[in-house]
Amino acid sequence: MAAIISIAGLTKSYASGVEALKPITLEIDKGEIFALLGPNGAGKSTLINIICGIVTPSGGTVTADGHDIVRDYRAARARIGLVPQELTTHAYETVRATVAFSRGLFGCAPNPSLVDGLLRDLSLWDKRDSRIMTLSGGMKRRVMIAKALSHEPQILFLDEPTAGVDVELRLDMWNLVRSLRDRGVTVILTTHYIEEAEEMADRIGVIDRGELVLVERKLELMRKLGKRQLILHLVEPLEAVPLDLAAWDLELRGGTELICTAGGDGHIDVSALLRRVHELSIEIRDLQTRQSSLEDIFVSLVSTRS
Repeated sequence: MAAIISIAGLTKSYASGVEALKPITLEIDKGEIFALLGPNGAGKSTLINIICGIVTPSGGTVTADGHDIVRDYRAARARIGLVPQELTTHAYETVRATVAFSRGLFGCAPNPSLVDGLLRDLSLWDKRDSRIMTLSGGMKRRVMIAKALSHEPQILFLDEPTAGVDVELRLDMWNLVRSLRDRGVTVILTTHYIEEAEEMADRIGVIDRGELVLVERKLELMRKLGKRQLILHLVEPLEAVPLDLAAWDLELRGGTELICTAGGDGHIDVSALLRRVHELSIEIRDLQTRQSSLEDIFVSLVSTRS
């Protein structure tokens, strides 16, 4: 699939000497959902702001749908919609007027039916004539998304789109993002809610201290770096793992939990382990399995770089 965003050797340094972005090279495919994860101050917003033309890069190139963001700024920016973290809207304007005005900023002809369709899709129709200042934080977030989509961009950036919103609204936004992807819109999101990336993303990028440390398809990432654990809860505590169980490389936790961890394909020969435990007259009260989440992998990646 052809890349709709191409980044080559992108850097950002400030006069103070701070290197906000180390050379980053990345391609994002048309129609995919790409999640950019990283701790606070890692460079996520800097990278997004450069692509959107808000911050000037120190080096490297970026193209959006084939248009260089510096040399062909207007064409590149017209293809991009941005929903920033901050809720910046005109407090005294109505919802409908705010969205329509945003469309006009990109030189697009008025299209009331498109604007009304966005308001309906985002559950804003009942608030169409309300002033922004009267809306809740979640509704203001929806207005920001409607503004970003008003000029029909092919690329949508969502910078912490569900920060500070309730669970119901978060689920609504997940559904909206999927519907945009289904219509061919490329979605790039940053999020602190890693389950959000796990739920929606096709690919994951991890950025830490200005460096893109990993880019991988979500399922492949979880297959390669994820772990599966079998936890045996014992009736009587043990002082140590019996030598006869050494082949399984077990960890004893709290004396009453035997933990077997597998990586890669996650294969554990459970029946053989249970048979041997039984032969050693070790009584099991309960057992459970646990599969690594994307959050586990993310924390592991970042912590090993500390």
